[in-house]
Amino acid sequence: MAYDLGLPSSRPVLPEDRRRVLFRRIRLFVAATIAYNVVEAVIALAEGTRVSSTALIGFGLDSVIEVSSAAAVAWQFAGRDPEAREKVALRVIAFSFFGLAAFVTVDSVRSLIGFGEAKHSTIGIGLAAVSLAVMPVLSWAQRRAGRELGSLSAVADSKQTLLCTYLSAVLLVGLLLNSLFGWAWADPIAALVIAAVAVREGMAAWRGDSCCATPIGANP
Repeated sequence: MAYDLGLPSSRPVLPEDRRRVLFRRIRLFVAATIAYNVVEAVIALAEGTRVSSTALIGFGLDSVIEVSSAAAVAWQFAGRDPEAREKVALRVIAFSFFGLAAFVTVDSVRSLIGFGEAKHSTIGIGLAAVSLAVMPVLSWAQRRAGRELGSLSAVADSKQTLLCTYLSAVLLVGLLLNSLFGWAWADPIAALVIAAVAVREGMAAWRGDSCCATPIGANP
C-alpha cells in the first residue's frame, strides 16, 4: 500500500522543525479543501436536484465525502500523536468512498431504467470546469507534503482530492453530451464511472493500515 501511495517502505526521519512545518502545511491544505468542497457540494447538490442529474448529485456527494475525509485528517493532525490516529482516519476515508459508490450506483441504475431524465445545466458545466482547474493544485500540494512526512492518511486524502479532478472531467463530459446532443443516458453513465473509481480508491485506503508501521521519526 505504501508503494501504491508513492511512499517509501519505512517512515522518513525528519528534523523536528521540518515535521512541524509539514504538519502546518497539511492542516492548511485540509482547511482549503474543506472550504472549497463545502461550496462545491452546495452548488452541485442544489443544481443536480433541480435538473435531475445523477452525475451532479454524485459529484456533490463526493464533495461532502471529501469534507469528511479532510476532516478526518484534520482530526488526526490536531492530536499530539497523529500517527496513533492514522488507522481511524484511513477507515473513515475508505468508508466515505464506499458510501459514495453505493449511493451513486443505485441512483444511476434508477436513471437508466427510466426514473428521471437529466436536463441541461449551464451551472453544472461551469462548476465542473472550475473544479477541473482547482482540485489538481490542492491535491498535488497535499500529496507532496504527505509523502515527505510519510503520512499514509494525508496522501490518501490527497488522492481523494485528485479523484475529484477525475470526477470533474467525467461530469463535464457527461453534462456536455447531454446538453449538446440530448444524450440523457450520458449522465448516469458518468455517475457509474464516478462510483467505479470511488470503489477502487476506497479499497486502496482500506489497505493503508497494513504498511508503513514504523512511527514517524523512528529509525528504519
